[in-house]
Amino acid sequence: MSADSHTIGNRQSAIGSGLKVGLFVTCIVDQMWSSVGTSTVEVLRRAGCEIEFDERQTCCGQPAFNTGYRAEARRVAERFIQLSEESEAEFIVSPSGSCTAMVHHYEVLFAEDEEWRRRARAVAARTFEFSSFLVRVLKITDLGARFKGRVTWHDACHGLRELGVRDEPRTLIRNVRETEFVELENADACCGFGGTFSVKYPEISAAILDQKIEAIETCGVDTVVSGDASCLMQIGGRLSRIGSKVRVMHLAELLAQT
Repeated sequence: MSADSHTIGNRQSAIGSGLKVGLFVTCIVDQMWSSVGTSTVEVLRRAGCEIEFDERQTCCGQPAFNTGYRAEARRVAERFIQLSEESEAEFIVSPSGSCTAMVHHYEVLFAEDEEWRRRARAVAARTFEFSSFLVRVLKITDLGARFKGRVTWHDACHGLRELGVRDEPRTLIRNVRETEFVELENADACCGFGGTFSVKYPEISAAILDQKIEAIETCGVDTVVSGDASCLMQIGGRLSRIGSKVRVMHLAELLAQT
């Protein structure tokens, strides 16, 4: 790590010093993109947080919820709430706007149970998407990261539309040394993944994705960054199939670069 990175890391670590954070790693990160999880931990530690990871955690229940299996989603939500209540962490942070948004939806699963609604609200209030936690809670916008290249940002739908996460990741990216940030045309347009949507409607999903890929190729960047591994898998898969040299990277991986 460079000298200026050390200075920034030491100064900002005081902000989150002693703050205990529970990592909600998500299924896709755990099973398919583990470097996102390790990068999230590295960045949060650089920000001065103490990280707790409960290996008993499971899915947030979003696949069941989105396909209409509310009873099954409710059982998964109960498990998540119970584990969160056992945790001593002051905040729960996830490298996914999609899964974070699902936790914020838990209350609707308990429409006829006031006690569980109260517990769901309490857990949701502690649960933050990665970039919003850094900027809104810790008030950190510079992690001393360094990455040489032209970078653009894709707004994942849940993070943007349900959590209001827009400016936070852009601010963090602009403070990465040697990085040139290029705003993507229609950055807020869906990539076509949509969880089970891409499985149920593959042709529509591919058509939506092609519009995103065209915008990426047009803006002439080296790397596409986003806050959801699912979107990046969708975009990265298509870029690979067409032989593009553009790479995909999660925001946590970018901020972990020194």
